[in-house]
Amino acid sequence: MIRIEATRLIPGRGEPIDDGVVLLDGDTIAYAGPRADAPVEATGGSGTTPVVKVDTVMPGLWDCHVHLFGTHSASPSYVFAEPVALRAARACADLAAALRAGFTSVREAGGLGIHLAAAVAEGSVPGPRVYAAGAALSVTGGHTDLHALPPAWVRDLSRWEPSIRVCDGVTGVVEAVREQLRAGAEVIKICASGGVISERNDPQHQQFTRAELEAIVEVAAMADRSVMAHCHGTAAMLAAVEAGVRTIEHGSYIDDEVAAAMRERGTLLVPTRLIGCEFLEHAGSLSPEMAAKMLAVYEDSGERIARAAASGVRIAMGTDVLLSGPDLPAGWGNNGRELPLLVELGLTPLQAIEAATANAPDTLGPRAPRSGQLLAGYDADVIAVHGDPTRDVGVLADPAAVTHVWQAGRLVG
Repeated sequence: MIRIEATRLIPGRGEPIDDGVVLLDGDTIAYAGPRADAPVEATGGSGTTPVVKVDTVMPGLWDCHVHLFGTHSASPSYVFAEPVALRAARACADLAAALRAGFTSVREAGGLGIHLAAAVAEGSVPGPRVYAAGAALSVTGGHTDLHALPPAWVRDLSRWEPSIRVCDGVTGVVEAVREQLRAGAEVIKICASGGVISERNDPQHQQFTRAELEAIVEVAAMADRSVMAHCHGTAAMLAAVEAGVRTIEHGSYIDDEVAAAMRERGTLLVPTRLIGCEFLEHAGSLSPEMAAKMLAVYEDSGERIARAAASGVRIAMGTDVLLSGPDLPAGWGNNGRELPLLVELGLTPLQAIEAATANAPDTLGPRAPRSGQLLAGYDADVIAVHGDPTRDVGVLADPAAVTHVWQAGRLVG
């Protein structure tokens, strides 16, 4: 057992506890609460229980929207021109950087994660638990289609590249979902609208039809998988929510009608503010067309998302990090920078922390692990940090402030 004594304990959901104790028993939490109520076996009186004293103890953080591309460029044509082995090697370093920053779980929205998840699980690669989607599903000409290549080449590429899959029609999307399930996907990712980092589509345009969306959700649900829907435009969001997706990713043009539908169905919003903010600061790293779309998408999206959150739409934290290296915009290792951006939207620091902890596992629907909260019986994914994130959530944006990382009860950072 390991006893963690903290000046403050942040449970993930609920108010912080002063003078708290967390007891780790193997890979689960045995106790989390006030020191005065800690069970006798948690006192360390026999001298055999290791005691760790920290400023703040809290659940390990989740990033609910990441991409393990292992690339230095956001250009789709550049990403897939590099060898998969090279990109996977970079992605291993990305995973380690996220773990050091306090992220013990990630939900991967298309990339190499479906294979790297196994490497992390077996202990070959240090990193967060990876809940991967496999390929992001797109219609022909959609967000993850490679428009500069002949269609036959893209179809051929999708046979060995785990990041992309073009599919059309009810029969086509059903087959594509089943392929991801066969490969071990924990969640299904779809591009329900156009996007920014793609060549020839408008982020406001709906792409999958309602019949296609309903078929995707139905087949995923048969395997207890939820669907995460990349959506910028309102029509795509409303259609996806009504079809039963679990999460809306980005949500740039969310309006009151979409927010009401999300509240009614319990759909979560993953705003991914980091990628827009950092790429707009480094617009030269994008093509002129992509930079213009990025500016248009993020120009007033903050106000829209803030209004939706204030109305009761549940938020889960995601960044859309996709580049290898913390010195690049939306680079791995800087995942914690999303939390101050959520506070800028109007969330309190405690609400932002809840978005990155207690709310996050719910993005996996029926497959949600017992994670994200300091509760007895939950996974012993726990971090400690300097300072008080409930007063200054920016503490969590600095990997150097993370003093301890326990994953499944084992100190890994």
